[in-house]
Amino acid sequence: MITRQRPAAWAIALLAALTAGLVTAGPAAAADDDEPAQPSPKVELVLDVSGSMRARDIDGKSRMAAAKQAFNEVLDATPDEVALGIRTLGANYRGDDRKTGCKDTELLYPVEQLDKAGRTDAKTAVATLAPTGWTPIGPTLLKAAHDLTDDTAERSRRIVLISDGEDTCQPLDPCVVARDISAKGIHLTIDTLGLVPDAKTRDQLSCIAEATGGTYTSVRHTDELSGRVKQLVDRAADPVVTPVEAKGAAQCTDAPELKSGLYTDREKFGEHRWYRVNVPAGKELRASVSVSADRAVNQDYGVLLRAETPQGRELVRGQESGDGRTDVISTGLRHPTPEADDENDENDENTADTVCLRVSNSFSAPASVKTAPGLPVELAVDLVDSPDEASDVAFFGLGHGWWLLGLLVLIGFLAGLVWGWVSRWRFAVWRTN
Repeated sequence: MITRQRPAAWAIALLAALTAGLVTAGPAAAADDDEPAQPSPKVELVLDVSGSMRARDIDGKSRMAAAKQAFNEVLDATPDEVALGIRTLGANYRGDDRKTGCKDTELLYPVEQLDKAGRTDAKTAVATLAPTGWTPIGPTLLKAAHDLTDDTAERSRRIVLISDGEDTCQPLDPCVVARDISAKGIHLTIDTLGLVPDAKTRDQLSCIAEATGGTYTSVRHTDELSGRVKQLVDRAADPVVTPVEAKGAAQCTDAPELKSGLYTDREKFGEHRWYRVNVPAGKELRASVSVSADRAVNQDYGVLLRAETPQGRELVRGQESGDGRTDVISTGLRHPTPEADDENDENDENTADTVCLRVSNSFSAPASVKTAPGLPVELAVDLVDSPDEASDVAFFGLGHGWWLLGLLVLIGFLAGLVWGWVSRWRFAVWRTN
């Protein structure tokens, strides 16, 4: 199983609220400015048609028959706004030549929005398939990524890979191929489904999915297959918030200024990157960061998010660490600012404190792993009203300096002196009596 490092609960809530707010605001802004609608999402279903798909172990019928049934149901249910295509692997070559078998991938139906005739044509194409040859997953993923690539950066792209076995065209490792696709930054997600998988197949398909932020599902029944594929196609049609690229700097003075929003960057192993946020009086800064391990990394890693003044004084920090295999690690922080002290400050809209956000990671990798490009970083920033009540821990906690820690140390020291004096007095009284 893959071990996932979970962010703090409030960090997840922040991301969800921020995303929901941006999604809700999107249509209204588009209506006001008469902006064009979001480009249609693209989905490509990639089906393994290798010889092993003849096995009759899914509800008493062959894996191929179960896949055909699922495809028919999915094609009927595909939303009109989704551009959908179908690519096969191992569907044509029956021979033993490995070089030829590893080129056996075909775009069965082009990626386009489906009308009634298109759905019929796609079903007819699927009906002609028969389990045949090899399992060239790596080469097929490269072709599928090319099918979905165009000049529209904002488009949502998704590959749904359905296979029942490992890739047979090594050394082109499909997991490495998936990482290379993710590194291109084309917003392409690969979801994988394993038909009655063994342990090796499950591990490989899981690795492919996690390299691009996708999901892996094990399937043993026809209704599970059709239901999951429909769910993934529908998910592609959901509105998404596209992160804005923000290149962090080596120091705060050169850092880009961030507003409320979702940002993406890449960070080298063990690097520090700086960003700036202007926090108006009476506002609370909420920030969270996620660093994705899109390639093999060593055990023991962590991520640190620090809020500091421009002079380098730490305000508050969030940190998370882990060991073992992971795909993403996240942390977050909150930093409130007090209300303006006088009317002049309240009327000055430009009054704001500059907060420097520093993102650091402690990832490392084996010597054989490429370190460029850096690891994907996603940073969420939001500004909300500061808490009114002093009982809010974030307002009077360590985030406003070290005074509370010093006070606790002093109280502990005095309590120790008093307890020691009382103990000695009680001992003296006992000896006297």
